[in-house]
Order: sequence, then C-alpha cells, then structure tokens
Amino acid sequence: MTSFAQRRDFRVADLSLAPFGRKEIHLAEHEMPGLRALRKEYGKTKPLKGARISGSLHMTIQTAVLIETLTELGAEVRWASCNIFSTQDHAAAAVAVGPNGSVEAPDGVPVFAWKGETLEEYWWATDQMMTWPDGDGPNMILDDGGDATMLMHKGVEYEAAGAVPDPTTASNPELAIVLGLLQRSLKSEPSKWTKMAKGIKGVTEETTTGVKRLYKMAEKGELLFPAINVNDSVTKSKFDNLYGCRHSLIDAINRATDVMLAGKLAVVCGYGDVGKGCAQSLRGQGARVVVTEIDPINALQAAMEGYEVNTLEALVSTADVFVTATGNEAIVTVDHMARMKHNAIVCNIGHFDNEIDMAGLARSGATRDELKAGTDLWTFQDGHAVIVLAEGRLVNLGCATGHPSFVMSCSFTNQVIAQMELFNNTD
Repeated sequence: MTSFAQRRDFRVADLSLAPFGRKEIHLAEHEMPGLRALRKEYGKTKPLKGARISGSLHMTIQTAVLIETLTELGAEVRWASCNIFSTQDHAAAAVAVGPNGSVEAPDGVPVFAWKGETLEEYWWATDQMMTWPDGDGPNMILDDGGDATMLMHKGVEYEAAGAVPDPTTASNPELAIVLGLLQRSLKSEPSKWTKMAKGIKGVTEETTTGVKRLYKMAEKGELLFPAINVNDSVTKSKFDNLYGCRHSLIDAINRATDVMLAGKLAVVCGYGDVGKGCAQSLRGQGARVVVTEIDPINALQAAMEGYEVNTLEALVSTADVFVTATGNEAIVTVDHMARMKHNAIVCNIGHFDNEIDMAGLARSGATRDELKAGTDLWTFQDGHAVIVLAEGRLVNLGCATGHPSFVMSCSFTNQVIAQMELFNNTD
C-alpha cells in the first residue's frame, strides 16, 4: 500500500517549517478549550468515523487545531485555504507532517496551501482538496466563503448541460480560471461533480459571505444538500466577528504601515458584527471613527455608541483610513480612491476582494509599487497615491495572522459540532 509520504499527497511552501508550526500548535491548543473539550468528550467514541471532510478554510495555526480535532474524532480530512494570502506556511507544513510524522516521513493530513498563491494555484488547490485519491470524493464539506460549495454546484450544473461556458466570455479573470478548470474536468471525467454531490451529507459554512451564497441557492431551489449556517451561531458571530476583528484589524494595519492612528480620521464601511469590532479597534487607538451604513438599525446602533454616521461621499476626500466590512461589492470605487488624500490607507476585512474595486484600479492607469509584502502604493496620473493593503483581500490575514486562538476556539467548536450533526443525523 502506497504511504502518504510516498504519494506526496500535499503541497506546502516548505515542509522544514513543520517543527516551528508544531510548537505554535501546542501553544494554540492551550488557548482553545472548546476544541480540547470536544476531544476529551468524543475522542473515544469517534462520532466522525467514516466522515470524509473536504475543508476550505484559512490554513492558520488555529485551523491546524481544528483539523487535528476532526481527525481525533475519527474523520479523514483534506484541506485547502480559502484565501490566497491567509495561509501560515509553518501551520500548513505542520499539518502535512502530522503530530506523529517527521519532515523526512510526513504522516499528516493532505493539505494544499501556501501563502501567496496565484488564482490559478488557488483553484488548483481547491480542486485537489475536493478530489480524493480513491475517486470516491468527500461526504462532508467544511467551507469558509462558499468557494468549495460553489465549485461543486457549478460542476454539477455544467455536467448536466453537457458544456461549460467559454472562459473567454467570463466577466472577470477568476471566473475564467474556474470555467477553465471545469471545462478540463468535463472533458476528462464527465460525471465527476455529479457523482461527488450525490455522496455529500452536508456543508457547514463559516462566514457571512458564504452564508449569503447558501441562502441564495436555497431560495432558488438549487442547493444540492443540507447546510448548517455556523456563522450566525451566537458563539461565532458575536465573538469571532466582533472581538476577533477588534483584535486583528489593528494588528494588520500596524504591521503593514506603522502609521500612528491616534488623531486620524478613520471610516468603517458597514456596522455589522465585523464593523462593530473594527470601529472599537480604531477608536481604541485614538482614531476619530465615522461609520457608513445602509441598515437603519445598525446605523442607529453606531450613533448610540457615539460614532458619527455619514456617507462615504462626504468623507472620501478628508479621511485618512478606510476599512470595508460589508460583504458587498464596489463599496470603495476607483473614483473614490482618485479623490482620497495622498497616502490614505485603504483596506478590506470582508471575505472577498471586490469590496474595493481592485480590478478597476488596475485598469485606471494608476501604477502599483509594492512597498513590502501586502502593502502597495497605487499612484494616480495626477501624482497622488493611496496605500492599499493585502491587494484588497482580508487584511487581518493578508497582513497579520488573523484572529487569536481563544476566539477561534468558539467558532471552530461550532464547526465540529455542526459536522457531527450533519454527518450523523441527516438521514
């Protein structure tokens, strides 16, 4: 029988980082009591025995503790990151090596993730995570943002149609990559995704953006299997989204820019749980925080917390820092950035990179100068510039290490419980 090490059924940046990753995993475990409690309660009974989980979620140290909790409860797991910049390479290496393996003889979980993937590499890794070596595929999905779920649904849709739309007609480069992947899949294995979908017991979704995708599919009658909305669990959204962002936003801005925030005018676009955490974070640094929000209840909450509520149009030429936290598209446009102060900082803490119009910025004639990894100076033709962090993607994971372990223990404990529920009780 071919061993895991012989198959090399993983791809990470540098396997030699595994010992460092293992040390950090041990530190994180101490701060993740929820996952430790699940291991203690269910480690002997193995309620996930027989589960084949394909996971698409930021490959961080905290996620490593989640993965190894799932395997300790009996699951087989394959993993990829859900963001091209969010992987911590030492975490990915440690998961591939495993707690009982070595760099020379890795014996862990198949993981396909490294920091700084191209979009082509990202979707290749997602496909590898979904494709099991024996051909059976997963029977569970653990998703963050909905990319794995979307890929399967689009695969099923195009297999039923017998054709994939021409990638050259795609509305954006990333969609063209996905269509190309599915086109090749249809040619080599015409029923791959349809067979796979029939075996799925369900999906558990981690984040607001992915949940929105699931609800849209469910409303149209297109959702192929049961789903659990982990994001809206009180012990996820009211802790991870709020307190996690309160911690990690400032960490990211400080690492990326070293700019003193005290006295600066900062705009938070969106005042949901994530926006609330961001506003608290910036206020705690002494920034003058203004909120933009279209929901009247959330806007009133912001006002009751003492924040000015205004429109982006009214603030765009005077603010120093802009943070998008809406989960919607085109919040900060090229026109907005063209009118911002010189060296205004622009960043996003929503799941996808389209809250800031990065594609439009690239087409605008502005020139990009990488100041350091994750920090780009975009200079317009009039000579003024803006500083964009993490290429408009999740700033707290692109420029820092994301949320701390304790708050992620809350979220990931929900994920494990949801996986157990779907795996054991969907019939």
